[in-house]
Amino acid sequence: MPAITGKQYIERIDALKTYISLDGEVIKGKVSDHPAFKGVVQSQAMLFDLQHGDTQQGMMTYLSPTSGEQVGMSFLQPLTKEDLVKRRHAAREWALSTHGFMGRSPDYMNTTLMALASAAEFLKGKPNCFPEHLLNFYEHARENDLTMTHTFIEPQVNRHKLYYEDEEKTIAAKIVGKTSKGLVIKGARLLATQGGITDELLVISTNGYDEGKGFAFSIPSDTEGLKFLCRQSFVGGPSTFDHPLSARFEEMDAIVVFDDVVVPWERVFYYENLEVANQFMNISGFQSFSLHQVLSRQIAKTEFVLGVVQSIVDTINIGEYLHVQQKVVEVIVALETMKALLLKSEEEAKRDNFGYLRPDHPTLQVAIQIFPKVYPTFTEIIQLLGASGLMSIPTEKAFQEDEGDLEQYLQSARDGGEERVKKFRLAWDLTMSSFGTRQTLYERYFFGDPVRLSSILYQSYSREHLVKRVEDFLR
Repeated sequence: MPAITGKQYIERIDALKTYISLDGEVIKGKVSDHPAFKGVVQSQAMLFDLQHGDTQQGMMTYLSPTSGEQVGMSFLQPLTKEDLVKRRHAAREWALSTHGFMGRSPDYMNTTLMALASAAEFLKGKPNCFPEHLLNFYEHARENDLTMTHTFIEPQVNRHKLYYEDEEKTIAAKIVGKTSKGLVIKGARLLATQGGITDELLVISTNGYDEGKGFAFSIPSDTEGLKFLCRQSFVGGPSTFDHPLSARFEEMDAIVVFDDVVVPWERVFYYENLEVANQFMNISGFQSFSLHQVLSRQIAKTEFVLGVVQSIVDTINIGEYLHVQQKVVEVIVALETMKALLLKSEEEAKRDNFGYLRPDHPTLQVAIQIFPKVYPTFTEIIQLLGASGLMSIPTEKAFQEDEGDLEQYLQSARDGGEERVKKFRLAWDLTMSSFGTRQTLYERYFFGDPVRLSSILYQSYSREHLVKRVEDFLR
């Protein structure tokens, strides 16, 4: 099957009958019809439809090297700088469709799987490693345009560096048995964004001291014993007037519970190999390739934020004030900085040990330092500019029932009352609703703890030649 359509995506997800629990109740019937998932499923379906548009198909797909079918561009293993540009253009097209609010659009996980498969050679000859399983799954996902969620982290039970879990009480998912059919996994992992609305769950243990927790595999979302326990839905309601963002892009996050789940051997990439578990993600180029996609999305999101900010400025006519101009420029500077870093990462791309061209990692490490810091500032800027206007936001129903008072008394220098409220409800949903505040937290920690990311950059960024330059000058 080549690149799928939105209709095929929805039909496939509904057919899975995945175990999804929300507010203590297991969802029955079509998940695409459930109020908590309907909007995001429709938004995701639109992404797949873009793969078949007359103008976009050449941008969104490429010819499979095995089947000759058109497959998703985010699966492309880059060999040239032109390939990196193609990947960026496809990522941007999808990001523009969601304005960057879907952090787990399919291309993120497609990119992750592509990066792992591109380094499958690293697994060859190592104990309990199956590079052929990884390559087979990559091809299967590419040829069938599968969607994936993932879990990379364990529950926050005790974050002390030397904490070891009580062996008698399993919390973090681990291997509890091996059978002729496969590994037996029990316990929980976090934090499956889009959990329950994807074909597959990709599980990767990235580090640790416990052999039983060093594994990587992928299984269908409806695997027996696999449960997605959702947080409270942040969909404010079905009205796109009242909740313009959450009604469309609320992705949902879930705790994943493995109740003695059997992972078939052909789906196991590695297990009980701490050296591989602790190294593979870095060696694979996961960070370089995924950050290239992430930065494309963040740029689209920043452009949308800038549009919201300027809409507020224009609507209430405050553009002549210097402090307002300064706030707008803060967003502009962040936007142009990230755009420059993205292009620099391609310009300075380097071929890795496996023959593929990776975007420059140090450049992308710098880029990932920026957005977690500036995004909370964006929300503050919108709140400061919108002020009381972010609370004077009657609902769609209020306008339908109103006899003209709201239209008159909530008008602005540029818009009538209803148009003005539409813009301010968007700004509110972006910065003050449960959806908006989740977005802020999400961007703060999208790629991990910002302090740890700074430490990694400090440890890895080459500076010895600069010290030598200083010493040579002094001599």
